[in-house]
Amino acid sequence: MENSNRKVLKEQYKNRVLTGGIYRIQCSGDDSYWLRASFDMQGSKNRFTFSKTTDSCPEICMLKAWKQYGASAFSFEIVEEIEKKDTQTDRQFSDDINTLMELWKEKLLEGDQ
Repeated sequence: MENSNRKVLKEQYKNRVLTGGIYRIQCSGDDSYWLRASFDMQGSKNRFTFSKTTDSCPEICMLKAWKQYGASAFSFEIVEEIEKKDTQTDRQFSDDINTLMELWKEKLLEGDQ
């Protein structure tokens, strides 16, 4: 790769819009789900897709269901997304996502009752 192309790609990566938020991995076999926060939603989705295509469980807490129902029983759902603002620090963005996670945990717990 040419040096100028590398610089352009590096600059595009640095200037990309960072989207984080909350996602859920659902198992249709037993209706269980795992709620997760992400600071890079596309990266999380890509990792999940890779796990499914290689039949490698994405997290140890899902392993029992993964083995029982198989990779095809699992799905990735974006629950809520937020974009990092130009004026936000990484810490502020992280705090916003963690707050969003707490709100969704409360909301889902209320729905289960």
